Amino acid sequence: MRLLPRRLNPGEEATLVEHLGELRSRILVSLGAIVFFLIFTYIFRGHILHWLNAPLPRHLRKPVTFGVAEPFITSFMVAFFGSFLLSLPVVLSQVWGFFAPAFEEHTQRILVGFTIFASLLMAGGIAFGYWVALPAAVHFLTGFDTKHYTILIRARDYYSFCVTVLVAVGVVFELPVFLLALAKLGVLPSHKLRKHRRLGYVIMAAVAVALPGVDPVTTLVEMVPLMVLFEGSIWLAVLFEKRWDRQAELRRAAFDSYVG
Repeated sequence: MRLLPRRLNPGEEATLVEHLGELRSRILVSLGAIVFFLIFTYIFRGHILHWLNAPLPRHLRKPVTFGVAEPFITSFMVAFFGSFLLSLPVVLSQVWGFFAPAFEEHTQRILVGFTIFASLLMAGGIAFGYWVALPAAVHFLTGFDTKHYTILIRARDYYSFCVTVLVAVGVVFELPVFLLALAKLGVLPSHKLRKHRRLGYVIMAAVAVALPGVDPVTTLVEMVPLMVLFEGSIWLAVLFEKRWDRQAELRRAAFDSYVG
């Protein structure tokens, strides 16, 4: 008995009923992974909450709640978000397994490479957000005008802020993938990126301002990696375009020799 749906081969035909059956199976596998990891994250929710509370100043590391159900709801939502992150590789593999047969094997390898690259960048972005952006933002905001306010941190709002910052920084780190995709499609090749570099920096600054974060510290911390990633993306596009050109020449040579 197969535990996972069978992946179709490129170009393999299947009936509508078979496609719907495969889709149902992959949805069930994805939901099963989320439920499995939800049980795990809920059991260890104390460790997750401690990990999220670490960026707070020492005297504020036990956020407050208001209402009878809020402690349970807050802990459950944190556990659910953690389970979603942990199950994301399974969910993405099921999505990829369903759509992959529509692409040729060469295209599949390119997409897999981009996916791995994007996943590493996302992980790097979340790490940067947790160890750099989040502590800077939290310490600035909780230390602002303390002589006028009694600072209390509401758990629900704080964890929502954490998720927003981490996701925003993770998305920011996907910039090289986005620009490489545009270069691959010929929409924004490397010579245009280099020619309009100053305009690109202005756009990166505008994106940093538009990203979630109500304080100048978060905006500045998000702006710095955007600038670095933009410049790095330009040179990545240069390197990849040279490789793509060589591969295109090899394919043309192979085609000419076949025709000849």
